Amino acid sequence: MAAPLGLHLEFGGGAELLFDGVKNHHVTLPDQSDPWDMKQLLAWIRGNMLKERPELFMQGDTVRPGILVLINDADWELMGELEYQLQDQDNVVFISTLHGG
Repeated sequence: MAAPLGLHLEFGGGAELLFDGVKNHHVTLPDQSDPWDMKQLLAWIRGNMLKERPELFMQGDTVRPGILVLINDADWELMGELEYQLQDQDNVVFISTLHGG
């Protein structure tokens, strides 16, 4: 059984507006039989944190194109994207690069 995970989530570049304008969140993910990965985290964020317009943050089971994701200051593409297994105290940052004009 995987123990509960404490994570720091940060939303910026306008993405925080989808989360009641709050940029920094400290969350504890519940324990489950399999280790938490990014795909499961995104589903958890959609169900527990996302306040409005999920289509601006997610597309299918991943982030929408134009959302930069960093895991412990590294591009998530280098970390395995959706398959990355989260570790206790990981820092996950979501930055929107989409801006209106």
